[in-house]
Amino acid sequence: MVPFKDNNPTQTTPVIVYTLITINIVLFFHELSLGAKSSSLFDVFALIPQQLTASLAGNPPNRVIPEIYTLITSQFLHGGLIHISGNMLFLWIFGDNVEESLGHIKFLVFYLGCGVLAALTHWFFAMDSTIPTVGASGAIAGIMGAYLIKYPQSKIIIFPFVTEKMPAFFFLGFWFFYQAFKGVAALGLPETTSGAAYWAHAGGFIFGAILAPMLGLFRDRNSPGKNN
Repeated sequence: MVPFKDNNPTQTTPVIVYTLITINIVLFFHELSLGAKSSSLFDVFALIPQQLTASLAGNPPNRVIPEIYTLITSQFLHGGLIHISGNMLFLWIFGDNVEESLGHIKFLVFYLGCGVLAALTHWFFAMDSTIPTVGASGAIAGIMGAYLIKYPQSKIIIFPFVTEKMPAFFFLGFWFFYQAFKGVAALGLPETTSGAAYWAHAGGFIFGAILAPMLGLFRDRNSPGKNN
């Protein structure tokens, strides 16, 4: 199931969402321009769990940037057209409402924070993995977790069934349990070069649902003292 749009309009322009989408797309085209050399970009800026483990143990690998920084930089790289298209679609559909609820600055902090915590969740379950991990899906999963608890009754239009509307709690709840199920199923299996970081998705979702209320998800944005 692929979401097409929701029926939850906003009254403000989601400038952070638009900026994040633009940055991700620009960087993706930069990846494409590098051709086969794009692997060197991943070697520098992707999260490699084994190297993060070594860094935290006091044996940092010889890399251009400290491994801990890749918890952020990896969020802005993608492994292919389908990968970035799916992520940006989900960010566009669910991000505007969460940004409006949190305010622009808090939303950016929330987004990056969820991405870091999602990456750390993936690392926790795959500390010895040598596969580079990239993508914004962990951060976007956090947005989806926040969206679920704030707008559970919103309707999501699902492609190709554009005449049918699915409650957000059903669509997002199914998405989360699928990620968690796939993560559990993959425990103990040999790592592959094509596997998705299911634990990053599940972890980002949970952390998003926890952190967003702490940042004011349910606060009345029209009340005095709001922080944009």
